[in-house]
Amino acid sequence: MPPFADEQLAEADAASTYGENILRRVFFRLVPFLFLLYVFAYLDRVNIGYAALSIRRDLHFSDTVYGAGAGLFFLGYALFEIPANLVLLRLGPRRWIALIMMFWGVLSSCMSLVHTPMGFYLVRFFLGAAEAGFFPGIVLYLTWWFPPLHRARAVAWFMAATTVAGIVGAPFSTVLLSLHGVAGIAGWKWLFLGEGLPSIVFGILVLFVLVDHPRDARWLAEEERAWLTAAVASHETGNAHDGHHLRHAFSSGIVWLLSFFYFAISVGLYGLSLWLPVMLKRLAHVSDERAIALSAIPYVFAMAAMLLMARSSDRSGERRRHLAASLAVAAVGFALSAVLTSPLPSALALILAAAGIWGCFGPFWALPANRLRGTAAAGGIALINSIGALGGFCGPYLMGRVSDLTHSFRAALWVTAILLFFSALLALVLLRGSAKPAHEA
Repeated sequence: MPPFADEQLAEADAASTYGENILRRVFFRLVPFLFLLYVFAYLDRVNIGYAALSIRRDLHFSDTVYGAGAGLFFLGYALFEIPANLVLLRLGPRRWIALIMMFWGVLSSCMSLVHTPMGFYLVRFFLGAAEAGFFPGIVLYLTWWFPPLHRARAVAWFMAATTVAGIVGAPFSTVLLSLHGVAGIAGWKWLFLGEGLPSIVFGILVLFVLVDHPRDARWLAEEERAWLTAAVASHETGNAHDGHHLRHAFSSGIVWLLSFFYFAISVGLYGLSLWLPVMLKRLAHVSDERAIALSAIPYVFAMAAMLLMARSSDRSGERRRHLAASLAVAAVGFALSAVLTSPLPSALALILAAAGIWGCFGPFWALPANRLRGTAAAGGIALINSIGALGGFCGPYLMGRVSDLTHSFRAALWVTAILLFFSALLALVLLRGSAKPAHEA
């Protein structure tokens, strides 16, 4: 090999190491803090599931009322999703995320004042509206800091907060529920107060921790900021297949296809997470506290599945088969939970369903970022999440309505399994030409 070839290889290795070191610093500076924010965002979203056993009893809510109220969060979420993400582009992530976190922390705490179905519906709807800009805003924010080959892992670690919220949320909620009677306040009211206030505090901290763009990152040297800005911009120029403008998001077939997939994922995700303690109590015939504690177990396996799937997807640069496999695993888990009657096998089937659902997130959210840029990325990600939010309404409502009509969740579990299996088949067939490996895009 000629000497100049050795020199070129050495320079390429040095450049690669230099870039990896910068991305590692960015990861550890941003992702752990964003992870923590999402723990409390997700906890404020799903803590109604931990309160379900008490709130239905104390306020005499039927399963349909509870399911509708739990799901109405996602109608508010869907309606305000796109406007919220466009406001983020104008205000910048730091100010917008700080503002909405403080607002939803106040609204989550207001759940402690609910005593009628209408009050329940209104607070859940406006809580969803307040949270609408957070998740798609953070996904968009990560595309400003990470090139495509590093995004699935960054998104998966960020989204691992949803599983950690389930793992730590169960014992934390049990402690708050145990305060029942202190100062004459019901335990479920303590739960909403104790889990809403941290979001207000973290909303204030966002103003001091986050910066909007790599060019604003004073914790990087000037040449490191220049490298990162150029690295992200070069991929944006090369991969923007579907355009930069908002109209491209609404006219893109891949965006509507991904929206359907996320609808199916959300039906399973929130049908499971918002009813899990109730389902486990019925399966195992245990106390409220024991059912809540047991609900942490599926989240442990869900987190492992999500991180392993994201790592595999990033290493291979392949998204389509990873997404389809995760959807299929989730479908099998829901189907088995519908047919099995013994407590332990049924619980294991729910764990399998959770692992499949959360395994989708890394490869899934790497797909839209490779197709859209600029305003189209903000609008496209928000559109996908908005339609997914409709699944977040349908899943919990379906579970509650079926439970009231049949005194069982079996039919709802079958519907969810069929929807996820159909989505897996569509992902294999229709994403074939749209989900190129990242190194080919």
